[in-house]
Amino acid sequence: MAAETQTVTAQDVEDAFLRLQNTVKTTPLEKDHYLSKKYECNIYLKREDLQWVRSFKLRGAYNAISVLPASQQNKGITCASAGNHAQGVAFTAQQLNLKAVIFMPVTTPNQKINQVRFFGGTNVDIRLIGDTFDDCLKEALAFTDAHDMTFIDPFNNVNTIAGQGTIAKEIIETANNEQIEFDYLFGAIGGGGLMSGVATYFAEYSPQTKLIGVEPLGASSMFQSISQDKVITLQNIDKFVDGASVARVGDITFHICRKYLDHYLQIDEGAVCSTILDMYSKQAIVAEPAGALSVSALEQYKSQIKGKNVVCIISGGNNDINRMKEIEERSLLFEEMKHYFILNFPQRPGALRQFVNDVLGSHDDITKFEYLKKSSQNTGTVIIGIQLQNHEDLTALLKRVNQFDPKNIYINENKMLYSLLI
Repeated sequence: MAAETQTVTAQDVEDAFLRLQNTVKTTPLEKDHYLSKKYECNIYLKREDLQWVRSFKLRGAYNAISVLPASQQNKGITCASAGNHAQGVAFTAQQLNLKAVIFMPVTTPNQKINQVRFFGGTNVDIRLIGDTFDDCLKEALAFTDAHDMTFIDPFNNVNTIAGQGTIAKEIIETANNEQIEFDYLFGAIGGGGLMSGVATYFAEYSPQTKLIGVEPLGASSMFQSISQDKVITLQNIDKFVDGASVARVGDITFHICRKYLDHYLQIDEGAVCSTILDMYSKQAIVAEPAGALSVSALEQYKSQIKGKNVVCIISGGNNDINRMKEIEERSLLFEEMKHYFILNFPQRPGALRQFVNDVLGSHDDITKFEYLKKSSQNTGTVIIGIQLQNHEDLTALLKRVNQFDPKNIYINENKMLYSLLI
């Protein structure tokens, strides 16, 4: 069946809601006073980070699996995922007492593997195969065919989409009870399953709401596909926002999003990191990168949303604590607060003191310094990191660095050097 003829209706979402109501948590829709004050409007957060598996993916996985005929369920299910979808499938397999074989790339962090094992228990067989997701997916599909099992797609499946759409039903029910009409809704797009389901239900029950799909800048596969009016595959993606970094969106989700969504935003990964840190420090919310996308988008819409009612879907909270140093680093780079240089230092006593006195501002701080003295040369190469207190001091810093060493290399502008050295 052609993708454009496979669609989801509001009734499909209603049916999914009935299947899920005794299994999936009804997550809170909370007014956020910090964001509301910051953007001078009424902002509500749909807290899917508080779902049983800490993401919305459980909804789609459970609905897609529960509608399978008993004959298919008994043969078992499979999926390929390095994250939230795998946890949703594992949770469902244990709830329905089904056999599930979950394929994950060899590079998957132990934290995610352990979470899948925790939710699935003895019902789940985890296979670590392939260095990339594409290799893993290929093996999963071959295994599925060879063993006559059912593959559960994370987004390109009408039942998965309908399950994700139950978020919209919960939002609208709460809004009706509190007599709120939402002017805007922001939600993350990876493969498109979340916003396809939400948009389908909102089109029926809240058509006045503007629906904004938000993608990471380095993996904007839906925006690129919409722009070219066909599904395209991105050759290279930035995988940092792992829950929404998809090279190719679903054919079904493409047609639904093209029909219902009003706009698409692309958010720099550094801005996402700043949002994660802000949400943690100001609101005590632990959001994963994909979960922070919707809130990151508010900055680009601050003039349009002033005085309006806005809902942001916090799609997930599976953020590995080991990533926080990288998140802070990316945030500082995006905010133009941290800067790295390769400099030639004179090999004489007092050279560092001269640099501190002549180059550093009164509030600047050295965060990295690597120097290897070579007795046969007059100068030595230094890698230095400088953190500013105010990004407006950057112009003056660059001028002083250029005066100290006109041949310096500004590492921030060279991604290859940055990845290699920092």
